[in-house]
Amino acid sequence: MGKVAIIGVGQSAFTRSYPGSIRELAFEAFKEAMSDAKIQGKDVDASVVCSSPEYDKQRSPAGVMAEYLGLTPGPTFYAETLCSSSSTGLKLAYSLVKSGLHDCVLVLGFQKMSEITSAESQERMGRGADIQWESPFGTMMPAYYAMYARAYLDHYGATEEDLALIRVKAAHYGALNPKAGFKKVVDLPTCLTADPVANPLKVFDCCANADGSSCFIVASEQRVKDFGIKKPVWVLGVGAASAPVNMAGRDLFTGLKVAQLASQEAYKMAGIGPKQVDVAEVHDCFTIAEMMAYENLGFAAPGQGRELIRAKETYIGGSIPVNVDGGLLSKGHPIGATGGSQIRTIVLQLRDEAGEMQVKDPQIGLVHNIGGVGLYGNVSILGR
Repeated sequence: MGKVAIIGVGQSAFTRSYPGSIRELAFEAFKEAMSDAKIQGKDVDASVVCSSPEYDKQRSPAGVMAEYLGLTPGPTFYAETLCSSSSTGLKLAYSLVKSGLHDCVLVLGFQKMSEITSAESQERMGRGADIQWESPFGTMMPAYYAMYARAYLDHYGATEEDLALIRVKAAHYGALNPKAGFKKVVDLPTCLTADPVANPLKVFDCCANADGSSCFIVASEQRVKDFGIKKPVWVLGVGAASAPVNMAGRDLFTGLKVAQLASQEAYKMAGIGPKQVDVAEVHDCFTIAEMMAYENLGFAAPGQGRELIRAKETYIGGSIPVNVDGGLLSKGHPIGATGGSQIRTIVLQLRDEAGEMQVKDPQIGLVHNIGGVGLYGNVSILGR
């Protein structure tokens, strides 16, 4: 079959408390993506809805969303891989189009985290671990990533300041992003003196829950021509992997194995290497997650990710700009919408439409999206 492209993208503003329903929240991203692609509902053959259902009061939200958005009677599918759900949606949509089953597939990610309390949210996140052998002992997401952070700092001699520099960068770019939930610039002393959450991670090392939606539209090469799309962004590679759910089955000193494996698969499919990536979006749910991503994706050797952030190589103008939309740390993290937001950012970058966050003339962009504590990993490579 021919090539597969992303022809439209959209995203709601990410916020701590969205006042409307999940339907209305989803519509904000849907409307923007459809307007961006300049197509109508009748042009969409199928839809993929992505969220993490334990946060939803609505059971089986895919059908509800498809009806509200006028996408019935076309088939709708539901994708859930925790925080990586909407990048899993990309792989599913790509497969549906590449196989010839469908010509135009819409992927919608959403989460209204404020429908439940913070305590309830933490309890549900804990259940993302093994409910027989780990979560009964009170494991939480910050504690899991703190274990990786402590292992990394002790093993490689990195410092808490190196992690804080990642948040400083995120805040710098978050202030430029109109869709971000947190737009305040944060300096290094503020990060280093913030309250502890799970040693060595402090408040500013952690992303926050958010309400939000994202949407992108995937189409065949022929439909790109039929629709007259002027700036298609092509899907060059999609990689995915999974890992043992229990920490006892992990090596904490080598980052997230799923990211390594998924990136190797995506690079091979795209026929490129890490040095050919011009701009990247990585899953920075915690500052240590971005540090590990530098190395797991091949942007730096093991233990050398700190040199990238110290030298500002991951800023615009550096050798590999990363999360120049503020990342999860500044945008917030609406579970099902996060991957789609990352994809939207890279699409805008490759179309030279990222405004103040624009990297100069990028040809290839990468999206790294992780579900749970490295349980699921997706890496997608997009190109002009």
